[in-house]
Amino acid sequence: MVATPIGNLADLSLRAIHVLGLADAIACEDTRHTAPLLRHLGIAGKALLPVHEHNERAAAEAVIARLAAGERVALVSDAGTPAVSDPGATLVAAVRAAGHRCIPIPGASSAVAAVSVAGDRRGQGFRFVGFLPARGGERTQALQAVAAAPETSVLFEAPHRIEALAAALAAACGTRELTLCRELTKQFETVATLSARELPAWLAADPNRLRGEFVLVLHALAEDTAGEAGAHDRTLATLLAELPLKQAVALAASLTGAPRNALYERALALKNAGG
Repeated sequence: MVATPIGNLADLSLRAIHVLGLADAIACEDTRHTAPLLRHLGIAGKALLPVHEHNERAAAEAVIARLAAGERVALVSDAGTPAVSDPGATLVAAVRAAGHRCIPIPGASSAVAAVSVAGDRRGQGFRFVGFLPARGGERTQALQAVAAAPETSVLFEAPHRIEALAAALAAACGTRELTLCRELTKQFETVATLSARELPAWLAADPNRLRGEFVLVLHALAEDTAGEAGAHDRTLATLLAELPLKQAVALAASLTGAPRNALYERALALKNAGG
């Protein structure tokens, strides 16, 4: 399992280069991405085996057959560490079940890189979310789970959906801090920390901010804030079951003393999550 660069080719480790050179075959998410990397490294003559989300089970059989014949096979994804959001987990499980070793060759990971520059002082580890479901009720439920979780969460997003995600986070998370990382390790790398509420306007201020691949770190809630948020959600959920939204928010504000605007945002999120 060989981690490859997420942008800057200098991030490829010496051990990774050595292993790719030794391998008899290289299983890769997309041969069109891996072949140029190998040419850059001066590595030639390797069999490239496509392993992607649509063929991973069948590809695992081919990899296992090569391993059984005594060959060495390296697995890479298009960028970063295999089986972290990218394909690889099914292959690893099948290879292990067939009695062969799986050896990690660590290196670049956009999730870890983003957490390292987030400055999330309250975070103790993080929850890796990756890409949310693309649409519909599944996406709404997943987003609501992220917003409700008190720990640090790491999300991925594509450029054509970043504005929609920003709007949803602004509504669900309000003043909670997040760090947006764009094009990590590449020429136009951008890292910005701001509140979820500020994110849509920040993106809209410059069209270039909508380009590239995104990693978002939603910072952990303070312990007391997390407890309060959970109590407020329970109050709102109870009131929303019996009252119209505005009345429920007004009564919740009176009962809890929490800011009405923040309660209104949470009430909207809870109502949407409930369908």
